[in-house]
Amino acid sequence: MLVVLSLQSLLSLLNLAFGGDGRHQLALQAVSCLQQLCIFLRTRLNFHRDPSFSSSEQGTASQNSSISYCQEARGAPGSQNPSPGSSSPRPSVIGRTVQRPRGDGQDWDAVSSSGNSTQANANSRVSLHSPFDVGHSDLPDIENEDTLELQMKQLSLPQFCVSILENAIPLLRTGSRRVTMEVLELLVDDMSLIGDAISEYVWEDDSLFALELRDKLLLVLGLLGETILYHKSNISAEQPKVMLVHHRMAFISISLFTVRLLQVLLPVEKASKVTQKSLLNALFLLSLDMSFSLEYPSMHESIAAYLEQMSTENYSIYKQVSEAAYSIECTCSFMVEVRKEGDKNLSELLELADQALSSLPFHLHFPLLQECIHICSNIWKSAEANSLLQVESQKLLLHLLSHPLLNIKAEAYHCCLEVVKDCLGIHNIAKPVPSICQGVHFLLQPKVLYEICTFGLQEDKSEVNSTAKAILIHLLQGRLMMEVLTWNKFIEALCPVIPVLQGYADTKDTLGKCILSLSETTCDKGEGILPGTPRLQAALRLLFSKKQLVRSVAAKHLTFHVLNEEGANLKRPCLNGNVLSSISNLFIIEGAMELKLDDKMNSIIKAETVEKLYDILTSDAVDLVLRKSAAEQLVVILEDTKMHDILKKLGVIEKILAYLNECVHVDGKLMESLVVPCLILLRKIVCADPTVRLSLAQQPSLLLLLFRVSLILQSDRAVLIEAAVLLCLLLFDEVARTETWADGITSNNTEAPAFSLPVAVVRRYHLPIRITAHHVVSPNTVVVPLSSECLAMKPVADMLKTAWNLSWYHGIENLLQLVNYEKETETFLDSLKLSSEDILILKITHTNYGLQDCLSLIIQAASHRDVRTALTRLSFYVLNDRLALKCSSGPCGTTLKSFVWQKAMNRFLQVLPASVEDEKLLVDVLRFLNKLLREQKSNLESDHLKWILKSLLKNQPKSLTGLLVRPESQVQDEMDETQAAVRQRLDKELIRLFNLLLVCSMSVTDRESLELAGSFRTELALKLLQCLRLTDAPHFYGLPSLERTLQGMVHVTALPGWSTYSAAVDPVTICKKYLTGLLEVISSFYVEWGGNAMSFMGKGVTKSTVLCLLHLSHEMMAQAKDMVRFTALGIGSALTSLEMGCIALAESCQNISGGLWGTVINILLDQSECSMVRREAAFILQNLLVIPIPTEDTKDCIWQGPCVHDEESGLSQTGIPALKALLYHCQFYEHVNQMVKHSYLGCYMFDLNSYKEDKLSIEKGGVADFDDSLNLWKAPPSQRKSSHSHSTSETMILSASPSLGSVTELQAAVPGSASFIPEAVVDRLTAQGQSDTTITESPSPHDAPMSAGLSKQPAVVTPALLSAVCSLLHNLLVVMPKDTGIALQQTHLLTALSSLVSANLVERYILELKAPLGHQCHMEHVKAQVLLLLQYLSSVSRLLKSCLLVDSDLVSQDELLKPLLGNTFRILTIRPKAGLDPELMSVLHEMWVDSFSLVATLLWKNGQISFPSVTAALANHCTAIIDTISDCIHLSTTYPALYVASLQFLSVLLNEEGRKQLQDKRSVCQNPTISFLLDHTEECQASVTQLTALIIQVFERKSSKDVLKEVATNALLSLLAVSKNAQKCALEADLIDSCIENMKHIHAQLNLDSLKPGKAQRKKEDNLIKELRCSMQLLRNCLFQNEESKMAALKAHLVPVLHSLWPWFLADDSSMEIALHLLCVYTANYPAGCASLCWASGGQSSLPSARSAAGNSLMHYILKLASHVSNDNSPVQQVVFCLISNLALSHDCKGIIQKSNFLQNFLSLSLPKGSNKNSGNVSTLWLKLLLNISFGEDGQQMVMKINGFLDQIIEMCKYKHKSSQHLALLILHNICFSPANKPKVLGNDQAIAVLSACLESNSPAVQRIGAASLWALLHNYQKAKVTLKNPSIRRRIDEAYSLVKKSSPQPEENELHAYHLKCLENIVQLLDC
Repeated sequence: MLVVLSLQSLLSLLNLAFGGDGRHQLALQAVSCLQQLCIFLRTRLNFHRDPSFSSSEQGTASQNSSISYCQEARGAPGSQNPSPGSSSPRPSVIGRTVQRPRGDGQDWDAVSSSGNSTQANANSRVSLHSPFDVGHSDLPDIENEDTLELQMKQLSLPQFCVSILENAIPLLRTGSRRVTMEVLELLVDDMSLIGDAISEYVWEDDSLFALELRDKLLLVLGLLGETILYHKSNISAEQPKVMLVHHRMAFISISLFTVRLLQVLLPVEKASKVTQKSLLNALFLLSLDMSFSLEYPSMHESIAAYLEQMSTENYSIYKQVSEAAYSIECTCSFMVEVRKEGDKNLSELLELADQALSSLPFHLHFPLLQECIHICSNIWKSAEANSLLQVESQKLLLHLLSHPLLNIKAEAYHCCLEVVKDCLGIHNIAKPVPSICQGVHFLLQPKVLYEICTFGLQEDKSEVNSTAKAILIHLLQGRLMMEVLTWNKFIEALCPVIPVLQGYADTKDTLGKCILSLSETTCDKGEGILPGTPRLQAALRLLFSKKQLVRSVAAKHLTFHVLNEEGANLKRPCLNGNVLSSISNLFIIEGAMELKLDDKMNSIIKAETVEKLYDILTSDAVDLVLRKSAAEQLVVILEDTKMHDILKKLGVIEKILAYLNECVHVDGKLMESLVVPCLILLRKIVCADPTVRLSLAQQPSLLLLLFRVSLILQSDRAVLIEAAVLLCLLLFDEVARTETWADGITSNNTEAPAFSLPVAVVRRYHLPIRITAHHVVSPNTVVVPLSSECLAMKPVADMLKTAWNLSWYHGIENLLQLVNYEKETETFLDSLKLSSEDILILKITHTNYGLQDCLSLIIQAASHRDVRTALTRLSFYVLNDRLALKCSSGPCGTTLKSFVWQKAMNRFLQVLPASVEDEKLLVDVLRFLNKLLREQKSNLESDHLKWILKSLLKNQPKSLTGLLVRPESQVQDEMDETQAAVRQRLDKELIRLFNLLLVCSMSVTDRESLELAGSFRTELALKLLQCLRLTDAPHFYGLPSLERTLQGMVHVTALPGWSTYSAAVDPVTICKKYLTGLLEVISSFYVEWGGNAMSFMGKGVTKSTVLCLLHLSHEMMAQAKDMVRFTALGIGSALTSLEMGCIALAESCQNISGGLWGTVINILLDQSECSMVRREAAFILQNLLVIPIPTEDTKDCIWQGPCVHDEESGLSQTGIPALKALLYHCQFYEHVNQMVKHSYLGCYMFDLNSYKEDKLSIEKGGVADFDDSLNLWKAPPSQRKSSHSHSTSETMILSASPSLGSVTELQAAVPGSASFIPEAVVDRLTAQGQSDTTITESPSPHDAPMSAGLSKQPAVVTPALLSAVCSLLHNLLVVMPKDTGIALQQTHLLTALSSLVSANLVERYILELKAPLGHQCHMEHVKAQVLLLLQYLSSVSRLLKSCLLVDSDLVSQDELLKPLLGNTFRILTIRPKAGLDPELMSVLHEMWVDSFSLVATLLWKNGQISFPSVTAALANHCTAIIDTISDCIHLSTTYPALYVASLQFLSVLLNEEGRKQLQDKRSVCQNPTISFLLDHTEECQASVTQLTALIIQVFERKSSKDVLKEVATNALLSLLAVSKNAQKCALEADLIDSCIENMKHIHAQLNLDSLKPGKAQRKKEDNLIKELRCSMQLLRNCLFQNEESKMAALKAHLVPVLHSLWPWFLADDSSMEIALHLLCVYTANYPAGCASLCWASGGQSSLPSARSAAGNSLMHYILKLASHVSNDNSPVQQVVFCLISNLALSHDCKGIIQKSNFLQNFLSLSLPKGSNKNSGNVSTLWLKLLLNISFGEDGQQMVMKINGFLDQIIEMCKYKHKSSQHLALLILHNICFSPANKPKVLGNDQAIAVLSACLESNSPAVQRIGAASLWALLHNYQKAKVTLKNPSIRRRIDEAYSLVKKSSPQPEENELHAYHLKCLENIVQLLDC
């Protein structure tokens, strides 16, 4: 709870803002006071939530509070909520005791200092008790009443925040710019508290407290809405410009604040709970404010979201207006794009035009319409036009022609007419271009013509219908002006529309005559305008016209068709005069038939019945009467549409038409009785089935048939009606289909739609049917988005008007740059023109323009008032950026990057004030600068910082820093009250400015900025020192100035080296003066006037002084409770960083209980102590362990380490033994394990918005807790437990926020006794100087200390403390590796520490930092937490690395490794490209170094065990890790340690992978190998290529002497060895060529240097040889199993280079071995490479003469080398034989081997004698070589030419060594395949004996070799049968064959077994035949 003693007074002072006579100044001071209170509350809240200062001793934490109470006054320990009024806030005074009020606000009595001190003290004593009187029981009752009254006056944090809102918001209507500005700043700081104080669940809570709070919040929101509306209503032309500017600025800022407050308080989904009308109206106005939405888009999105929830009606209007505004934007964009020269994107233009149509009724910009028509014309003009474009353009045209507004529709028709005239006008005859007429193609479409005929012609207004007539007349009469293609296209499009068009047929007007001509047949050949069938249809259709003359013309037109019909002479009737005269009125029948069929009835008629009736109807054998009866029954049945399909399938239609044809035949009178039922049947089918209707309508014979039937039976009304209806259905079918004429008409109904006709048809024809008409309005018409009522609303009109101007001029910048707006907008409608007030609003709202305007006003200002006005407006802009959450990226930040503001501010930084008015102005300027720099400090350009610093340093001593120190004459007594107040404000703003500059200067890196910042820091330090000496003594009222001075000194001294930049005073002198001054402050506070030490300001002075002393201690390299202990230990840790400091501190602590070691360990292990204090203790211990401690008890050393002794036995120890005893006695490792259990990884100790737990407490607490129902100050569960609870081992620190981490408990295992002193004595050992009373003996040596240490409620342990503990454990590991390792294993401490590594938490925090939407203070806390977590990860990594180096088994457990590796690799993938500041990146990089180093050490020390785990963890993040390593390579210059660590990790990892591949031990688990990840994972391949390229770049750019190059080389070697992608990249990067070129250069340099004697040359030569080896190794790995790379090496002349370097290789075995390895890789499976070694001098000639010309090819050199080392069993010997084995597969090389007699050396090979015939390495090498030679027939013969070879091989086949035996047998096997060798083998009994014996071997492989060899001997060689038919040999063969047939091989040996069987089968067959 917060006690605010004077809050009501402050709030009441706010009302003075509306008063005159300067009373508003008092209100402003109250606002400032409340703002500072909010800021301090935020600071205090942050302190209490900081896990680092969390302590289980509540008194300790509360002592740091500005409202503190004596512990004695708190009552019993069980009281968890002490009453603030129950104790005195004034503690016992230290030193002199006086009752003088301090005047700083802590005194509860308001007695004037000039009053009676005795009375004052008496009054004070009545209500304020001494701490010593609390326990008395005889207190009067009135005291209890006062206490209760004070309790009731207490305010919770939510109440405090809402009270400020209630009382401050009305001030926003005062009309004063300054009042509005400062009140808004107060509200913003208040809002930052509200976000933590009030939960969103307040809108759902039903407690009394929540209901009251909710009512007040609704009231506040209503007030804000009224305030916004007030300022909006005052923005009018009647207001002067100054007030208009003020109201607009206030409107914007208050609106932004309102939206931010809603975002903080009210989730969007709960916004419907807020129904304040004023707020709704305000949000509606804001949603329609175009300039506001453009400047603050994110805020506008929130406004729209809230509006949607709060008012559906207003939101609907907003959406419609927004769509119209977007349409306006599309209009302007369309006009710009369409007028551009060159090719146009027609698709984009059509899309823009379509979007633009909806706003056309508003702006009526008809050029848009004209351009749309022209685009449509152009698109359809081209024969190759895109069909999709044609469809879209037609839609656009139809929308225009059908627009609901008459003037738009008329203009569209007019534009179309103009196009038609232009294309078909008589003036085109003279033009040579025949395709001009194609410009009308866009009209020659059925839908377009339907629109014109159906709706254009019948439009009531002549502006439209006359134009539509003109268009049609031009088209109908334009045949001569059209190409044939165009005319045909017109007729084709016109045919479907003729039913509508013929409604306008007439014999009088032009259009009617043109229409009549369509049905006319113009010649005897039967030709006309229309094709035959449409022409017949048209003529028949005219018979339904309402005009008699038209029908008469139709009769004439029909005569031709009837007379010329096929077989007309055999058909009735004859066309005589009577018949012809009756035609015109034939179908004009009174009454109309209703077309209706029943499609829903459930028919009881079966299909069989229908079929029977049909059979009767169609049977010629049945009488006509029965057939007619059947037809009539079918008529009844067909009322059910479900029966239609049955009849249609039976062919009823064809049968009816046949009957009708019989009827019209000259002999068909008998069939007339069937006509009526047949017509009815046909009509019902046609009416119900559109498909049948369409088909029949296209049959002219049917149409004429119906016409003839009508003529024949015209006297029968039934026949006429049915025939007329049928013709009507068929003739008007095309226009009856609604889906044909409108887009988007789809129906899920599968039933056929009812027959319907357009209204235009129904009105203009005399139809015999009664139907429902359609298309009363055009189906293409668009809906006007905004109604006239909506457009009449001023906000709507203003938004659209603004949108038009902004879009027309392409942005607000262009609009505001117009010089003469009135002239520019002459063509606009009056409703589109902006007024001068509108333009001014735009200028004010647009921040960039407003900022520039303000800066210009300051530059041109003629008075102080003008500058103040501009500064206030600038402050509004800065505040707006802050509210809109774009502090660094907003316009203010952008303006700050320009140099305009320097010009505006320059004179205020350069010229000192000459009067009080000048000082007032300077105060305002500095206040603005402070606001600006505070918001932009993280984004301040170094150039601007340099400019400010130069300005402050330029005019010394007459600079702003000089204002801090006043001349002696200007003492306070000589200044009036106003001047003194101004000076005080000026000093405050100066100190703030200087502090901000010091903070900003911390991020500079260039030399000039560092020099300027250093000079400014030292200069300011000297000025502040003078201020400290001139400051009033503490017993005066100078605390505020003293506090400001000390705060400045804290900032000055924060960075090292602050005292070193003065040219006049040396650093030591400055430090001494600082020390003297600071000690004076401390001594005067705590001795002379110690009462001030515990006041509000006194605490600030104390804190700042102690911090200065801490900084001073660091600078000289020689500090309230938690903070004091922390700073004191901080000084101690600073001292112990030097050996002398350790010794001095240990000596000074000899008289302290426990000595230095015991004291510090006790502090570290004190679980009730806060983490910050314990961390400093850990630092001290860490530093103490750095100095070597003697391993034995000795008195000779200056530093003896800890000393322990037992007072009873007198035993004492020093050095390492004492340290072991001390750690054992304190149970150090067990306590550290408990630390890990109570670790806390969150930012805050508690979350003020935690609601769910609180609601439970509300329900349990009842009414008594009404004022704490939201439980807004909630501590973690561990701190809410009773102090009597001892279950601390079960207590966990729970996360109050989802983003905070919680740690699972680990069970600590207490180790047994392992000390050098007997167990009985151990318990009596105490730290030196410790009292006996501090140790209690216990039956169990472990229970007592642990229970005592753990019975207290433990404080949380932060990552910072754990980092220090890790460093301490590291040092202990170094000092006592064995003991520490055992302890770590027994307590499982490493697993516990590793389990806290959380990649999820780090990633979440970094994501929050990269997208900051919260308060800046919160962002700073998140950043600090990320730094601490990363530093902890580094510390853990370093500790684990040390453990690996000591004993790898310490870090080999899966439960430790797997989660650690997973988290480590995930953190290594965090690659923030932007959004993190340099400090965070630096720590992140340092953590990377430690992580890479840890994993590399793990693989190096314990690779065999850990490699699978590393591979599995890496597989999930392979691509990201590779990218991270690439980033590290980029940092090789700026952060070489990171570069080295990352590449060393890569090298070790890949080396381990290569080792696994060589061992060919693939893991049985599912984890992919590293090679697979690098080469076969798609997402990895690009990253591997990039990484390889980067390493190659470093390798090529770095000097050979550079250590970084060596690291790159090792990584590159490893990468090339395991990755094909890397080899490919190296090939593309020409690495092979560059390496070979480098070898050439080295060769030349070696030859040159060999001529120069001396040791220097020898050293140089060694360096060159080293570089040569590197190049060869890289080449070797590039070529490994890569044919493309080998080809590149061949082209780059690798062999000649090696040939030239051979003499140098001979001199250096190591180089020779690498060269031979290179050649082995090069020649493997590469014949061209092998052949290249055979050329003389290593040449590449293909001429035979060049081969071995002089016996000096590289091949010869290799053979000579092999001859010399053939028996020395050296590494060179092994490699050279491997190389020759490769070469032996080449024909060329084999020839040289033969000619060189090299193989003769094989005979000199000494064979082992005796029974133990084991071969040596040399024998194996020879056998491998000979085996390769024997693979070819030439090689088989070659070896047999060696005398004694066969005997030698036979002997070697008898070796017991399996490998050698198999090799020898394979050679013998190969020899058997040569026909020339078969006699020799068969002639050698031992050879046959060996081969036959193989058949009985235990080895299946040997058996197969023997069988294959025997088969080879038998093949095509009959003589072998004689030898092999030997009984003993044959027996062996038969037995082997029998066994093989019976055996069942393993699945993997199926093929080998089949081959074995095949060999034996063939042997048996060959021997049997």
